[in-house]
Amino acid sequence: MLRRFIPRYYSTIEIMSQIESAKKLAAYKAVDENFPKDAKVVGIGSGSTVIYVAERIGQLPNKDDFKCIPTGFQSRQLIIDNKLHLGSIEQYPDLDIAFDGADEVAPNLDVIKGGGACLFQEKLVASNAKKFIIVADYRKKSQILGSKWTQGIPIEIVPNSYTTIIRELFKLGCKKVELRQGGKAKAGPVITDNNNFLLDADFAEIENPKELHEKIKMLVGVVDTGLFIQMADKAYFGEEDGDVKTWESKK
Repeated sequence: MLRRFIPRYYSTIEIMSQIESAKKLAAYKAVDENFPKDAKVVGIGSGSTVIYVAERIGQLPNKDDFKCIPTGFQSRQLIIDNKLHLGSIEQYPDLDIAFDGADEVAPNLDVIKGGGACLFQEKLVASNAKKFIIVADYRKKSQILGSKWTQGIPIEIVPNSYTTIIRELFKLGCKKVELRQGGKAKAGPVITDNNNFLLDADFAEIENPKELHEKIKMLVGVVDTGLFIQMADKAYFGEEDGDVKTWESKK
């Protein structure tokens, strides 16, 4: 039994190390190729790949010349830990560039985000940036949204509207919807940085993400959806073989 167990154990370790290496390669290349030399305000997103984005930005020699805007608690800590200068979207609403991760990315750079529960603030920062860069590993590439990220579209909502919105989502063709729970660490729903609830709505493969986003956004009580439509300019993917692939928007 022991002989059969050990190879599988080390295989798992190697796979995880490979994924982390892919994330780091993509993050470093994204920063190196896109960070403006004269940047004054920079958005820092959230997620496991953005850890390396913040790390790389923290290595820049001119890091005292710009402010970094977080999309939530985790990215705020990344900014502080890498000795970058923290700002807020209220102080600096015009961003030169923003970097963030993704849960799933289609070839036209439509994206599903919000798996880490920072949905609204991520979209606010991205929408105010002159350039929006997605950084991820090879597992996030998809030919059609909803085919790989099967947990459902994250939807941030006003708390007391969840029953009504769930009913309306089924009318729009939703297959399954869940109020995201806090897990073992918290009894009850996840609370976002803006004190809202999150729904995860499974529409299976999404043929028209723009139309679906607009329909959901119109529901009373919806703050925003995790469908980031025609927002990203480039996406960097760390590959299994150590290469970094780039997808570029044609918008």
